[in-house]
Amino acid sequence: MASFNIGGLNASSRRRSVHSRNATVERRNLITVCRFSIKTLIDRSCFETIDDSSPEFNNFAAILEQILSHRLKGQITWFGYESPRSFWDYIKVACLKVSHNCICSIENMENVSSSRAKGRAWIRVALMEKHLSEYISTALRDFKTTRRFYEDGAIVLGEEANMLAGMLLGLNAIDFSFCLKGEGLDGNYPAVIDFTPYLKFTQSSDSISSDEEELRTLGSSGSESSTPENIGPPFNMDENSWYNKCKRVEQKYRLTLEQKGYLEELVRLRETQLSESISQKKLLRQKVEAMDLAHKMEKEQLEYIIVELQDQLKSFHSLDQLSADVSLSQTSLDPSHLEDGDGKQDGMNLLSEGKEDTPSLLGLCGSLTSVASYKSLTSLKSSEYLASPTTDMTSPGLTPSGVDLYKEDL
Repeated sequence: MASFNIGGLNASSRRRSVHSRNATVERRNLITVCRFSIKTLIDRSCFETIDDSSPEFNNFAAILEQILSHRLKGQITWFGYESPRSFWDYIKVACLKVSHNCICSIENMENVSSSRAKGRAWIRVALMEKHLSEYISTALRDFKTTRRFYEDGAIVLGEEANMLAGMLLGLNAIDFSFCLKGEGLDGNYPAVIDFTPYLKFTQSSDSISSDEEELRTLGSSGSESSTPENIGPPFNMDENSWYNKCKRVEQKYRLTLEQKGYLEELVRLRETQLSESISQKKLLRQKVEAMDLAHKMEKEQLEYIIVELQDQLKSFHSLDQLSADVSLSQTSLDPSHLEDGDGKQDGMNLLSEGKEDTPSLLGLCGSLTSVASYKSLTSLKSSEYLASPTTDMTSPGLTPSGVDLYKEDL
């Protein structure tokens, strides 16, 4: 009984080891083939435009579809059954955080109905937008959603997922052109990977010599007529393959020559622009220096003018002070001041001899204190400028001293 249990445990452990090995090999194969397909796409894009008719793209799309569908969980129905699910169900949930994403556009496409066809359309649109690597990176960062859609051992849950995002980044250098109404979007058939472009076998020299010896021994045992005279290697290199390789190398060489000529012309143009920029810089520097010199000279002239104006202003102040002193000295030496009292009396007598009564004039004359006012008063005509008796009392020139003189005169 114990031996039976031990045998059962050994069998189960062997099954688990075989299962894990198969899963590891499957993941490694898909990632390796994906890397090869990306390299072939980049090489092919140097010579022709990549579209739906390109076998390299069709193989790459099939590989990417297999990777995104690896160990994808099914959808549980109401009756408990698990229905198959497409990777588009995972992409449309995990890639919603991508800015300016095309998820809604793919969902609203009229000619694409099935989930698998929408996933294939998304691959083409993402490649044309050069955002496929960004979509995959964003989806892989949402680990919770990824765990909800995939089982353990899936490629998107392993370490190979980071390698996948890095490899897809190289496709941003390719300009793709796809028609989203072609047969490539047919979701009725699963994608099949063609491994033959990536398989290469090189026979060693020891193996070739042993094959020649075996052929000789086989030929000697038979009839002489059946023995070939010249036995060559067991395989012949295809001339078409060599011709295609030479043609590709020649095309690459021509493309490199064209790029070299373009870069040389671009360098010459940049050198010419650089020399022109240097000459313009020199001219601008000379102009700036000339403007600085002119501004300095103008500043010096303005400062000199300001100094002159200040000197003139000081001289004007001194002249005004001098003229004021002179006028004061002349006023003090004027003889009219000495005869002020006699002049006032004579003026009053002359006014009293007039035809009209002008009592207010006496008060006005009594209020005069300045010689200039007195001189101007004697020149006035009594008929034109003397005020009436009714207004003399309200006149500003009627002072109390004038009123007293008027009363004494009466």
